[in-house]
Parts: sequence; structure tokens; C-alpha cells
Amino acid sequence: MHAAASAPFLRPLLATALIAALAGCTTVAAPATPVEASVVTKAVGYLAADAVPDSLALVPAPPAAGSAGFALDEQVSREARALRETPRFAQAHRDAELSFPEGANQFACAIGLDVDAQKTPALYRLLERSRIDASAATRAAKHHYQRARPFMVNGEPTCTPEDEEGLRKNGSYPSGHTSIGWAWALILSEVVPERADAIQARGRNYGESRLVCNVHWQSDILEGRFMGAAAVARLHDNAEFNRDLLAARKEIAAARKAGATVSRDCAAEETVLKVRPASAL
Repeated sequence: MHAAASAPFLRPLLATALIAALAGCTTVAAPATPVEASVVTKAVGYLAADAVPDSLALVPAPPAAGSAGFALDEQVSREARALRETPRFAQAHRDAELSFPEGANQFACAIGLDVDAQKTPALYRLLERSRIDASAATRAAKHHYQRARPFMVNGEPTCTPEDEEGLRKNGSYPSGHTSIGWAWALILSEVVPERADAIQARGRNYGESRLVCNVHWQSDILEGRFMGAAAVARLHDNAEFNRDLLAARKEIAAARKAGATVSRDCAAEETVLKVRPASAL
């Protein structure tokens, strides 16, 4: 059959194939983008939005009023509020700072080194970007439960009065600061394994600062640690995270060889952080 004669038969087939191809294109989902920061920053998280752990699926509902769980929350809260007007309360105020560059050095004493965007760029990037992912991991449950924070219930001051208006609109459960602090503790324990005990102790008391600050309940803290760990588990499947993790190890080794130290009064900080609510878990 000549080409001219076959054209009428081919046109419907070609049109059908084109329509099918176009229909197939419309069913392909757009790739998820890395999670955006919740504070003013140019950084984004490592994880795509669909890779962030789902806190609503992973954590139970917060303790109900009148339950044994909430009674323990209230007891720990009372013990924590007794630390107001002490150095531990002042430390809780410092621990509340998560914006960068200040937030990069919350674990400086634990690792024995100042973190600097120019001198240790991979380590700085590792902390800043993982902060966004660990915070995002708490978001679904926070929005769903909208749990009232301790200061909204007991009417007593917090360590960050400048943040209270925003905190009233942001659910208490689970704790975002704690998720970030525990994620940092786990990550830094891999970067500086010889200081893992000090780093994980700092991760624990970093979350407890939110109790002392009167902005979180103990159950918020416990589930915040859980979500921080869940975020780190997902991060280990991310190529960019793993590259920064390896680069951070090399940076710290080079910085130590060059004699770098930490500028904070770590002895004083360690003494203050040993003070904790007696019933805290």
C-alpha cells in the first residue's frame, strides 16, 4: 500500500497514541520539594515533604485531663516552675533560641567546638537543615491536637515572654524544640562519637529546658524525642544529608588539629544543666 493511501488509516492511530501519551503525563505527580523552614531563613530541610515522618500517625493522643498521664504532666510542670528566677531558668531562655547563627552553637560545649558558617560550613549546614526536618516532623500532630501549653493553663510566666503570643497559636504536643534537640544529639553523636555521652545528655536537658520555660508538658517532651529520632532515621536515606555528615566529621577533625575550642563557659553551663525537675523522665 502506498504511503498516501495509508495516511487516512494512520491518522486515527496517531491521534489515539498522542491522547494516551498526554493523559499519561497528567497522572505523574510533581516531585515533592524539601521542607521549608518555619522561621525566616534561606535554608530548606533535606527531606522532601512526602518523606517527613507523620507525627499524627506515629504518636498517641496527648494525656486527657483527669488521667494519670496528665497528673504526672502537672506534677513535673510544678517542679519545673519552681526553678524560675534561678540560673536554670536563664539557661532555658538561652536554649529557646533556634534561629541561626545563634542556634548553631546550642551544643557547642557538648562537642567542644564552636560551630561557624565559614570555618565549619558542612556542620553548620547539617544542623540548620536537620532543624527544619525535625521541626516538620512534629507539625501534623501539633495542628491536629492544638494542645494548650502549660502557661495557658497555669497562668504563670514563661522564660520567653516575647514568644508567648505565637506559642498560643501553636500546639504544644509534641515539642518541636525537643524534636530538634534530640535529632541534633543523635546526629552529632555520629559526627563526634568520642563525645556521644555528653552530646546525648545535652539533647536530654535541651528538651527539659522547655519544661523549665513553662511552655511544654512532659508528655510533649517525650514524644518530641520520639519524633526527632524518627526524623533522623529518614535523614539517613538522604544523599545530601549523608554527604554533609561525612564532611562535618572531616571539618571537626581539622578544626581540632588546628586548635579550635569553644568560647562558652562550659563548666558553668554543665553545672546549671544538672538541675532538673525531680520527676522528669
